[in-house]
Amino acid sequence: MTTISIIGSGNMAATIGTRAAKHGHTVEFMSRDTAKAQALADRIGHGATVGTFGARPAGDIVVVAVLYTGAVEVVAHYGDALAGKILVDITNPFNADVSGLVTTPSTSMSQQLATAAPEDAHVVKAFNSILRGVLAEDKPVDVFFAGDSAEAKARVAAFLESLDMRALDAGGLDMAHALEWAGLLLVGLARNGAGFDIALGAEAL
Repeated sequence: MTTISIIGSGNMAATIGTRAAKHGHTVEFMSRDTAKAQALADRIGHGATVGTFGARPAGDIVVVAVLYTGAVEVVAHYGDALAGKILVDITNPFNADVSGLVTTPSTSMSQQLATAAPEDAHVVKAFNSILRGVLAEDKPVDVFFAGDSAEAKARVAAFLESLDMRALDAGGLDMAHALEWAGLLLVGLARNGAGFDIALGAEAL
């Protein structure tokens, strides 16, 4: 397996990190709150480590697991430390009452991160259309992803498959906005009777 770096120490960082560690990956957490990141690494075990926030991540795949409101600033803060890295954008830019998005088709969070990142870094949208509780169950589930680099997408797909997830390629980074709407759709379904133990998927008929 490989080292996966996760920027953030919140609920999704913990959930993705736990699943990755269970499936044999070494996880590095990087957070402004070093104590929280260390506590998370200690809880997960499996060799999980804590890196210095803003330093070059150990993993070639870097999961940006912070709130969308701070994601661009975080990527800009890392700057050239992210050169050559694959950035996995998991953000959901919901508006205040979760009735819509704050992004547009040409300004998805993934596209904004790509603009802020070094030129040779590649952004892939993934994980945003999976509820945290479902992800934590560690059961097989479909995950949609999008990005412009075929090589980066292949690396991310292999990572997702290693977590016992079916990776489904939605296309280029211009599809990231559609995936953000998929995240909103999922939350809408969950809040209006379907429950929070559901997942979006694709099935051939």
